[in-house]
Amino acid sequence: MLRLWPRTILNIGWTDLAAGAMACAIGGDRTKLLTKVESYWPNEEAIACFSVRSGLDLLIQAMDLKPGDEVLFSALNIKGMVNVARRAELVPVPLDFETATLTPTVETFKKAVTAKAKVLIVAPLFGSRLDLDKLIDAAHAAGLLVVEDSAQAFCGKEYAGHPKADVAMFSFGPLKTSTALGGALINVRDAALRARMREIQNAYAVQPTAKQVKRIAQFALLKLVTLPTVYGAAHRIHALFGGEFEDKLVEKVRNVAVLKKTNNLRFKPSTALLALLWRRLERFNAATSAQRMKKGRRLAELLDGALELPATDTPYLDYWQFGVLVDSVGEFIAHMRKHGFDAANLPRSQPVAAPEDRPELAPHNATDLLARLVIVPCYSTLPDSDLQRLANTAKQYARKGLPATEENK
Repeated sequence: MLRLWPRTILNIGWTDLAAGAMACAIGGDRTKLLTKVESYWPNEEAIACFSVRSGLDLLIQAMDLKPGDEVLFSALNIKGMVNVARRAELVPVPLDFETATLTPTVETFKKAVTAKAKVLIVAPLFGSRLDLDKLIDAAHAAGLLVVEDSAQAFCGKEYAGHPKADVAMFSFGPLKTSTALGGALINVRDAALRARMREIQNAYAVQPTAKQVKRIAQFALLKLVTLPTVYGAAHRIHALFGGEFEDKLVEKVRNVAVLKKTNNLRFKPSTALLALLWRRLERFNAATSAQRMKKGRRLAELLDGALELPATDTPYLDYWQFGVLVDSVGEFIAHMRKHGFDAANLPRSQPVAAPEDRPELAPHNATDLLARLVIVPCYSTLPDSDLQRLANTAKQYARKGLPATEENK
């Protein structure tokens, strides 16, 4: 079988890519675009940033955090976010959570918080929303600013971030819902803090338009490559030469700002990026997310408890990614790919390490989750017949070698 369903797809159409390319050529009224983008949510005032990591770097500067100050993270996050804190000489501190809820408890928070703690960053995963009321109340009582890193949770105007969070960050990076191939919106509820962030960002240079041109070209190619037939053929060709096609390609194209130096984050989004971002915001179709959620729920039903699933007890889950937990990640990935379904773990995510002098804070649950986590295809364009076959293939793995049924073959 040459066809291989990729585990993630690009949520952007050819007409959007063409419009993005046109914006690179003709530009636009930057001031009007910025005003439209930053006023997307009623009753919110956002800051448009180059990326979510740029937004976090901006927040750290505006808060005037000092070396040695602590940032509490829910215990699983992408490396880049944690590295932003480390490069500012801040100390990341993990808050562990249960697999089903993804939410640190107040008790866990109280064990971790010290007088040096200044910020709490909670990252809902897999397109979830978390029950954060008690945790945010505890953080505010301890004097911390609370950031909801909602990079994976954009769903249109319906949700602008947890109402109690001080800051909510939404990503429009390469693999996100309604991607603009980059950019972020940072909702900052405190007017004075928001003004300081704007002042700092206004001194940045504008991202060169050539960078956006390159990005659009890369993603036009990636969109072709991730067609199931092309993707399967390319994967097999790379495998013949001992390469890991998916990891190399996706890692190369997905980073908007490669964090080799902090200055790589300190750009204002280009006019062309703002134009594409506004187009994606203005034309956002909630029905697409609803269809993806429906597919995710259906796949969970079809798996029927054969594999453990994360985030099952979160209040809302739209299955931006569909994760399963297995004992042998490599074996499961090989099994799924053999039957035409790409699968992979999350190499860019990491458990946040405990400070060396506080080993008791080591996030054992988050570490176990990441060690056993595999993302499988589940999106609105996956045909129902293939969704059923995917579930049967995964259950076949769970049965540990029982003969495949006819519908798995």
